[in-house]
Amino acid sequence: MAVNSFMVPLGSAAPDFDLPTISGGRLALSSLKGSPVLVVFLSNHCPYVRRIESGLGPYATDYLGRVTTVAISSNDVVNYPDDDTEHLIEQAKRAGFGFPYLIDETQDVARAYRAACTPDFFLYDADHRLAYRGEFDSARPRNDEPVTGASLRTATDAMLSGQTIPNQNPSLGCGIKWKPGNEPE
Repeated sequence: MAVNSFMVPLGSAAPDFDLPTISGGRLALSSLKGSPVLVVFLSNHCPYVRRIESGLGPYATDYLGRVTTVAISSNDVVNYPDDDTEHLIEQAKRAGFGFPYLIDETQDVARAYRAACTPDFFLYDADHRLAYRGEFDSARPRNDEPVTGASLRTATDAMLSGQTIPNQNPSLGCGIKWKPGNEPE
């Protein structure tokens, strides 16, 4: 079932995290101090993510040095084994992700960010204040819209130039697969 992202209030501070990466290291938000950051909640199995994943690597490459892209997978891997580390490594290779992909096994980070779906995008300025939350673009599993990242690119360009970000449409995707008892209140 498709779920819209929550429209977290703009200006909200980015919740801190310190999570393992799919490559075996760790990454903390505090290590990205002073850099704008895109935090995107992803999964491997979701058709909404699969539809846009080919555009996410090029987005991260195009903004390299100006915005740090970080992906986080928070899905319950016991009930959704296609989202385990091995499958996320395959996804990163398939989609050309050159950015860190983190594992939120406890789902605490997804709850702190108020992430609702995959994909779910949160763009923070250099002070780690929320500037954009919403869709990548209008491509969906059942339409022929090209995967361009137009919505996120427009938001990123506006943020980087200090302008107001127009048209913040919620992301649409598969609901995060919460472990029993972890569902947001």
